Amino acid sequence: MSKKKLNIVLSTAVPLPIENIDTDQIIPARFLKATTRDGFGENLFRDWRYDSSNKPVADFILNNGKYKGEILIAGKNFGSGSSREHAAWALADFGFRVVVSSFFADIFKNNALNNGLLPVQVSMKFLSKIFEEIGNDPNIKLEISLENQTISIPSKTLSENFDINPYKKHCMLNGLDDIDYLINMENKIIEFEKTMQKW
Repeated sequence: MSKKKLNIVLSTAVPLPIENIDTDQIIPARFLKATTRDGFGENLFRDWRYDSSNKPVADFILNNGKYKGEILIAGKNFGSGSSREHAAWALADFGFRVVVSSFFADIFKNNALNNGLLPVQVSMKFLSKIFEEIGNDPNIKLEISLENQTISIPSKTLSENFDINPYKKHCMLNGLDDIDYLINMENKIIEFEKTMQKW
């Protein structure tokens, strides 16, 4: 399924300075019955956002109207725990296009990239600076350039580079999933097969 192209994301951000956030905290297991990707956003961080009476927890960051945007800033080791593609679905369905952390669990990172959600890994020092700047001004904007592989706070002239798999970068820039990529390569595959038949 084709995805929305992603290159430049310029947005305010939601700070969640909690370390070791696992996939069950991102989307609790009891909400995994659906097979489509829609609707998971309403249960993102469900057990942190709502109390046992299903009332919003006032001091949880996603219930604070002061913080909003397409970028989630999270603590170290984000997405650990069980392999759960639904975690990436929930974050994307809620409206996040980028998650920033100083470290991602490998399985979550791959699931995010496969679902059009960009995981941006930064140094601990830069992550701390982002939290500091957002704490000082919730309206401050971050800019992520996938093409240049940079994350910056333009108003503060702060910037850092990040790494990404070249294939996944190509797919995200062009809004492709693995199937789309192969379809786009059809002519080259046919030519390759013709070449092999000559042997």
